[in-house]
Amino acid sequence: MTLSAVGLLLVQFIVIIGLSRLLGRGMRWMGQPLVIAEVLAGILLGPSLLGWLWPEAMDTLFPASSTPVLKMISQVGLILFMFLIGLELDPRLLRGRGHASVVISHTSIVAPFALGAGAAYGFYPRLSEASVPFSSFVLFMGVAMSITAFPVLARILTERRLMHSKVGALAITCAAVDDVTAWCLLAFVVSIVRATHPMQAALTTLIALGYIAFMLAGVRPFLARLGARVASREGLNQGVMALTLLMLLASALATEMIGIHALFGSFLFGAIIPKEGGLAEALAEKLEDVAVVLLLPLFFAFSGLRTQIGLLNTPENWAMCGLIILLACLGKFGGSALAARFTGSSWREAGAIGVLMNTRGLMELIVLNLGLDLGVISPTLFTMMVVMALVTTFLTTPLLRVIYPPEELALERAVPVPLTPDAPAPFRLLFCVSHGQTGPGMVTLGQALTGGAQHPSELYALHLIPPSERASFLLRNTPEARGQPRADEPGPMAPIVEQARKTGLEVRPLSFMSAEPALDICRTAEAKKADLIVLGWHKPLFGQTVLGGTVHEVMREASADVAVLVDRGLRSVRRVLVPFNGSRHDRAALGLARRLRSCAGVEVTVLHVTSPALPHGRPTSLTLVQELFPESSGGVHFKVVAHASPEDAVLAEAATGGYDLVVVGVGAEWGLEGHLFGLHRERIVRDSKLSLLVVRQPRPEEAVVPADESAGASPALRQASGTPS
Repeated sequence: MTLSAVGLLLVQFIVIIGLSRLLGRGMRWMGQPLVIAEVLAGILLGPSLLGWLWPEAMDTLFPASSTPVLKMISQVGLILFMFLIGLELDPRLLRGRGHASVVISHTSIVAPFALGAGAAYGFYPRLSEASVPFSSFVLFMGVAMSITAFPVLARILTERRLMHSKVGALAITCAAVDDVTAWCLLAFVVSIVRATHPMQAALTTLIALGYIAFMLAGVRPFLARLGARVASREGLNQGVMALTLLMLLASALATEMIGIHALFGSFLFGAIIPKEGGLAEALAEKLEDVAVVLLLPLFFAFSGLRTQIGLLNTPENWAMCGLIILLACLGKFGGSALAARFTGSSWREAGAIGVLMNTRGLMELIVLNLGLDLGVISPTLFTMMVVMALVTTFLTTPLLRVIYPPEELALERAVPVPLTPDAPAPFRLLFCVSHGQTGPGMVTLGQALTGGAQHPSELYALHLIPPSERASFLLRNTPEARGQPRADEPGPMAPIVEQARKTGLEVRPLSFMSAEPALDICRTAEAKKADLIVLGWHKPLFGQTVLGGTVHEVMREASADVAVLVDRGLRSVRRVLVPFNGSRHDRAALGLARRLRSCAGVEVTVLHVTSPALPHGRPTSLTLVQELFPESSGGVHFKVVAHASPEDAVLAEAATGGYDLVVVGVGAEWGLEGHLFGLHRERIVRDSKLSLLVVRQPRPEEAVVPADESAGASPALRQASGTPS
């Protein structure tokens, strides 16, 4: 069956987007940005793989007659994308960082530009046509080596929680300055390449400068007034959207007619739109999915069709490709790192900035396609530079982990609390909030565990934002991304902050983006020196259990005790049931009950379940219980029951005892075991009508109850019994 031109285009869309998203899942799992998957998808669909393995399929899917259509649609996608890049450039990034950012960014342009221009002397006879002026080739090689991928860098910083760190703030500022400078240089180079005479190039440059001045002085004030009227997404009606798109297209057309390419006009128009007033955010939200998900993958496919790995068919070509990668890394990484060290950063921070500035990604591909369209570079050099862009972008994440590990960032976020030499260490709680329903119950538990002023304590509420592919400034400008959520805003943190405010409990909110929630919870707990991590729980999807998934990973990695709060309307803690058979997790649960008794005066019932087949007698495992809770003190009860099923015994006691909370240790005897997948029944959680606190002590100690009351005990148990941690 022969497809029409429209049918073929739809098939191309389906194949390109489908393969990009499929590879994107793998890249996300590897911690890599989506742009690498999209570039690889384009290369795999081109002559480098599909055309090599199955040329008939490639000719059928991408016949030569469809190439112009792909190119035109991809150019429309690029115009929208460059507009979005301009929207992301926020002048507020430069505040307080002018000197260092200018020095680092300009050094990161000059150094690779010089190395690229120097390499052009050796590459010119081999990798360019004789008809190309040598000056144009040298200038283009220098600019191509100098590019930093601002959008990819912004996304990496956001996902790695570096955006508001010292390193991230400096790197994103340098990338913004770098982007503007490099694109101005590229516009100048394009004007020279397109000009037939030096006077024409000079005239093109003057007209371009005049156009930039007109946009800044004439169009920007109008956009500021327009943005003031758009306070939210609802304010961006179709009339305003149509006017904005018309101005965008007119700006792109103007720069194309001037002679410096339409992409510069779209980038400039996005850059001058004020970031206050809501217009920039609303435009990004409207356009990003169409540009990035639908149209931009066509550009990668078109670039892939032009990338021919088979052209690197000699050791000499591969050696030149390796040299390009080496020079690119030396120029960007070396220049940025040395400049950062010179301006006052530590060697670790300077190395991280160098790695981040070496990210090229999509922006490099845009520059390379311009060079190939203009005839400045050959297909062979185009392929080498594409490989360089992939390698430098791929190296960013793993090198960043080595040079600036997450543990270092967690310590940077930690704020030490000074204590007098004789002051007792406070009991530190870290509440992990995934949704708003767990907030009130956590506040109630926090009140009971901390007591009054006679029990020093610190409470932190942590909310992790899952990675998003939205424009980075949309995340930067939210209160959650700054770690400063407000109670008057909707969101998971609002209920716990509001409830704590009503009850007079001081809770310090923390929030940031995380691609590794379990590890980030453990790192934050370690940085804050938390004694107990409390995870919120809600009714999960089919097949998921309380102690599976992220909870299992936190329990496996955490150095502090971990508790999972199953909140079924916990509004007060007056009577607590503690099932106890002597395991270390039971001792951790007992330590929390001891603290609840000490801080809030709750009534505690300790339930010991024995087998009906065993002779009745005093259980030796209750020795520790009586040492912690002397029988002379009121409000503590001991129950020993014989039952074939410990789970049923706990459920029966919980149903008839009038308790508010069941504090139970993880253990097979209670039907509660940590596991990655939902393979266990967890009947106590499923069938209990009461709120539960499921506790696990992660230290690998033996389950034998020590003679000393605090030997082998959890931090909560040691603090409750007055033993130093």
